[in-house]
Amino acid sequence: MRSITRGLGLGSAAMALTALTALAWPGSAGAAQSGTESLYAPSALVLGVTAGDDTATGTVLRAVTLVCAPTPGGTHPNPAAACAELRSNAPALDALAAPEPGTACTKEWNPMTVTADGVWQGSRLNYTYTFGNPCGMRNTSGTLFDF
Repeated sequence: MRSITRGLGLGSAAMALTALTALAWPGSAGAAQSGTESLYAPSALVLGVTAGDDTATGTVLRAVTLVCAPTPGGTHPNPAAACAELRSNAPALDALAAPEPGTACTKEWNPMTVTADGVWQGSRLNYTYTFGNPCGMRNTSGTLFDF
């Protein structure tokens, strides 16, 4: 019993020392740096295009990142326009996948699936939409999936 008590005491002391070191060490995760506190909810997504109607079995053709706060960024070719579309339409993104008026595509079945996965204004966002073919995907009215 004595060795268990001493072991618990040493374990508690080690944990306390670790916690104090983390708080005192410059740049540690537990210490708030002056002027770096966030006043906005996080907004960062990974956007993807997959050949096929199932993202689990399809072939990922390309993917980009999109960060919308505090300023638009990421690897998306037009992050400012994509973030503006998200602000107007999220979390219901089907309007961004709608075809551009006056477009005509063949009726071949060659599915392409787009995904948006991440955090939008602090809430989890997981969106998937499957187009009938690449023509349908190319002729959408939005820029979010135009990469």
